[in-house]
This record gives sequence, structure tokens and C-alpha cells, in this order.
Amino acid sequence: MNGADTAFVLISSALVMLMTPGLAFFYGGMVRVKSALNMLMMSFISLGIVSVLWVLYGYSLAFGDDIGGGLLGGLGHAGLAGIDFETLTGGDEGIPVFAFACFQLMFAVLTPALMSGALADRVKFSAWALFITLWVTAVYFPVAHWVWHADGWLFRLEVIDFAGGTAVHINAGVGALAAVLVVGRRAGFPRDPMRPHNLPLVMLGAALLWFGWFGFNAGSALAANGTAAGMALNTQVATGAAMLGWLGYERIRHGAFTTLGAASGAVAGLVAITPSGAHVSALGAILIGVVAGAACSWAVSLKYRLRYDDSLDVVGVHLVGGVIGTLLVGLLAIDGVGGLEQLGKQAIGAFSVMAYSFIVSWLLAKLVDATIGFRAAEDDEASGLDQAFHAETAYDFSAVGGPSAARGTVPDLGTNETGAAGPRNKKVDA
Repeated sequence: MNGADTAFVLISSALVMLMTPGLAFFYGGMVRVKSALNMLMMSFISLGIVSVLWVLYGYSLAFGDDIGGGLLGGLGHAGLAGIDFETLTGGDEGIPVFAFACFQLMFAVLTPALMSGALADRVKFSAWALFITLWVTAVYFPVAHWVWHADGWLFRLEVIDFAGGTAVHINAGVGALAAVLVVGRRAGFPRDPMRPHNLPLVMLGAALLWFGWFGFNAGSALAANGTAAGMALNTQVATGAAMLGWLGYERIRHGAFTTLGAASGAVAGLVAITPSGAHVSALGAILIGVVAGAACSWAVSLKYRLRYDDSLDVVGVHLVGGVIGTLLVGLLAIDGVGGLEQLGKQAIGAFSVMAYSFIVSWLLAKLVDATIGFRAAEDDEASGLDQAFHAETAYDFSAVGGPSAARGTVPDLGTNETGAAGPRNKKVDA
């Protein structure tokens, strides 16, 4: 066993695990206060559901011996059968298979959690739990096999996806779009302002995602080596460049540099460099970041033109950013594989995952809706999902005190149109 590589992968696993709570804070701050806890729980529940499914059959379907012409693994490792503490990857010297399985588990946990932001404020919690159970089984596990298993058909096609542009971000982004089309728009969209209730929480979540993403990207080298180091550097510079690209576009288009834009731009850069960072130079990473930041900032506005309600811009950031990173590596790769031929392979990878994920995700969302109902009741949506499904509230307004509290008002925890703190008071929302 290579002890240094094993330690590196285990630490990277912990960093990727941190991304799911970071995502919960990122999304949780972006919703209205009455559904903040529900948004947090939609990410956290993935840690429970997917962790159990991964051991039962998920690892085997994704990384077990191929049984379907590069489409799916078998059940030979269901329950992690045939693997023990001494089983290594890579022959006589490598890392324990358990370390690899733990690392890949964290990817499987994060991917369905990414979709939750698109459905904020309007779905039943039980329906969401059922949907992600079905989705990881029918969508994520097979696509992970396509992309990362040595016999997967996209792997054999030599599609470059170092850390998950197709399997994670395109997969989640287009799956979220399909679910949104089934569930429908929030009441009041796009007429009513639905501003973030806690921008500092959004920034905290973005920072945790940025931190954890070093494990996500560099850890995908599965070794403490030069590839991991280059991926770490490219992750940093692409993310910084994307934040600048988003803010520049936002300043030209809307006249302000917003904190929400900075956080969203950083995430767009993290998404775009994920498939490509191990195969491009630092200058190439900067170019990918700038393009992704500006393009994703533009893409999030499409939901208003096309009238689909992607609540927290999962489609605009993860689908668009994932496609940008997956395609650009075909042109910018510096290790002798870049060019039009590789661009064609990248397009096949991106659009095949997009088509499969959209169709199956739409069917699964329809199934959930037809059986237990996907959409929350109208009254629950109006009053807030925190009380309806969790019997809790994110903030104890009774502790505010003062004469205004006695009259049933509290300081406004929302934001005005420019993202600055709102100065007025408002009635407590039931």
C-alpha cells in the first residue's frame, strides 16, 4: 500500500464530504426565510440516503465488472462483497479499494444535492427523498460507470472528464431542468421578488465549496503527485477568473458588483475547471474561468425568457458551466490530445449524458408525481416548508425584542434589489 497516496485520498474524501454541507449553506442563504431549513435538509438528506445505497449496490453498479457493453456494472460487489481492508487498486502498490470507494461515495452524495436548488420552495420533502433514491440508481450510477470505469463506453471513447463535468455537473444540471419542468414554477414566479434572505450565509457556503473543491478536483488524481498539484493550481486560478468574469458581465449588464454574483461566479469556475483542469495550462484554466463566469451569468437570465423556474440557477451554473468545461478541454488540452477530433469526442460525451439524464430524470419525476405527488400543497408553499415538513423555523423571531416585536413585526432579513440589506420592517410571514 502506498501510504502517502492513501492519506491524500482519505483527506480528499473528507474535503468532498464538506462540500455537501457547504452547498446546503450556499442554497440555504439564497431562499426566502420561510423555507431555509427545508433547503438545508434537501442537501443533508443526500448524505444519509446515498451513503446507504452506495454500499448496498451503488458502488457495484458504478465500478463493478461491466455487464452491459460499457453501460452498467454488475452486482458482484453488492454490499461491498469481495472487498476487504487489504484489497488494493493498481496491483501490488496502490490505495485500498475502500479509500477509492469512500472518495467516490462523496461524489455520489453531492450530485443529487446539486439538483435541490432548482426545486427550492415547492416540493414535498418525502417526494424529494424518493426522487433522489430513484435518480442515483437509474441515472448517476450508470453514468459514473460510463465515464470512469475502464470498460465504460465514454471512457473507452477517450472522453476527458477528470473529475466530473459530465457525470456530476451536466448530469445534475439537466436532471434538475427535467424535474423543474414536471414540478412547475413557484407561486408568484416571475412576478414576485424572491430575494436571498441571508447573503453572508451564501458567501460562507461558497467559501466551503471552494475549499472542498480542492479535494474534489486534485483528489481525483488518486495520488499525491504532479497531476494533483497542477489540478489544484488550475482550480484556484480558474475559480478566481470566473468570479471576475461574472462580476464584469454583471457590472456591464446591471451596474453593480454583487456578493451573490461573486459567489455564483466562483461556483461557475469550479464547475467548468472540474473536467478539464488536469489537461490544460494555467493560462488555459484562466480562459476557461473567464468564459464560464460570463457565460453562466448570462445563462441564468434565460429562465425569465424561457419561463422555467430554476429557483437557484442550477441549470445556468452547473449545466452550462459543465458543458463549457467539457468542450473547451477538447481545444485547450496541452498533453497532445487537444484538437477538433477531441472536441468531437467531448461533444459526444456531453450531449449523450445530457440526453440520457434528461429523459430518465423526467420519467422519474413523473413517476414520483403520479404516485405520492411531487409538489407541496399550495398552503404549505405559501406559509413555508420549514413548518410544514420539519416543524421548525430557521430563526427565533421572538428573541428580537423591543416594541416592534410586541406588535408582531421584526427587522426585515431580506435584501433589496441591489443586494443591500433592506432598511424597512415587515410583518412576520406565517
